[in-house]
Amino acid sequence: MDKEKVVNMVPKPSHKAVKMLVPLVVAGLILLITALNSVVIVQAGTRGIVLQLGAVKPLVMNPGFHFKIPFIQQVIPVDVRVTKAQSDQTAASKDLQTVTTTVAVNFHLVPDDVNKLYQNVGLAYEDRIVAPAIGEAVKAVTAQYTAEELISKRSEVSSKVKETLASKLSTYFMTLDEINITEFKFSNEYNNAIEQKQIAEQNALKAKLDLQRITVEAQQKIEQAKAEAESLRLQKQEVTQELIDLRKIEAQMKAIEKWDGKLPTVTGGATPFIDINQVK
Repeated sequence: MDKEKVVNMVPKPSHKAVKMLVPLVVAGLILLITALNSVVIVQAGTRGIVLQLGAVKPLVMNPGFHFKIPFIQQVIPVDVRVTKAQSDQTAASKDLQTVTTTVAVNFHLVPDDVNKLYQNVGLAYEDRIVAPAIGEAVKAVTAQYTAEELISKRSEVSSKVKETLASKLSTYFMTLDEINITEFKFSNEYNNAIEQKQIAEQNALKAKLDLQRITVEAQQKIEQAKAEAESLRLQKQEVTQELIDLRKIEAQMKAIEKWDGKLPTVTGGATPFIDINQVK
């Protein structure tokens, strides 16, 4: 049997069968697409906002497997994990000094209210809400302190900025987790003035310490002189007549010890120079 005969023996599908098969294939594809469009998986750390014909539904989908109406409902995932925002800010202190600083904040969206945030603000909330709110909070708080107080009361300033910013973000369904304000920076003129003030304070302190040292040394000399005067006074009080007589007797005794037994004489008589009565 040749090849031509074998080919002719294979049955060909009829035109009627082909016409019946095409709708079945199309229907199957439609069902498959519909099935795929009716399920959605919300990932961990996110929430699903449901839009129905463009309108925001009150339903917020938690992480997991969900069904939706195909071609009518749309699910938009929104990240509710902690997010960092950072911005450079310039403000004026209470004494009208220009202050610049960098503020970094950690915040997150309130999971159950992401649909409200989307309806009122959209997904560009960081540029529309967070950054302006940081600037407003910094300006409002720094205006309550002088430049010197901003440095000395930095922790208090940071707490007030955090409190003010948290209040602003909460109205847009966001929670402030943490805030970090870097070092406050001022103009060169103010920095020079601060440096001169510190130098003057150091010189004043040195002068004060020198004065205290000189005063102490002078007082020490006065006390020393008083002590010496008191010592002399006591010594004078101790020199009594009895002491004088005793010293004379001691002198006579030393003379007797040195005497060789001969009595010297003086002109006009032979009176000895030793007073025997005193020795007694």
